[in-house]
Amino acid sequence: MATIQTTYKGGLRTEAVHTQSGSALITDAPIDNHGRGEAFSPTDLLAASYGSCVLTIMGLAAQTHGFNIDGAKVVTTKVMGTNPRRIVELIAEFILPPNSYTAKERKIIELTAKECPVYNSLHPDMKKTITFSYSEMT
Repeated sequence: MATIQTTYKGGLRTEAVHTQSGSALITDAPIDNHGRGEAFSPTDLLAASYGSCVLTIMGLAAQTHGFNIDGAKVVTTKVMGTNPRRIVELIAEFILPPNSYTAKERKIIELTAKECPVYNSLHPDMKKTITFSYSEMT
């Protein structure tokens, strides 16, 4: 069974439907590529996919090792290049919620940033800049 069915809606817009759940999302070409920028662009989805994948893998690792990352966030920036037009860099800042993470827990969190399937699917020439911010409990 197919995973996603995508339909071109005209005006540089698509609708992608997840076949198992029926969930749908719209993409729109970005303003800098003749679009309206009214929805995620396809390259935005790649950046969002990376962040979602890593947070999911972090959540699994935290659950396995008995700690919590609820409320963790990632702020992702994509840097576009030309010739060919593509993402040349993903910049991801992971912001962990206030918690007294041990050195072992921090190591587990940080290793997961390079262990998700999306990260491992990205071209090796794409630069990946990853940072972590930890808020301490007061």
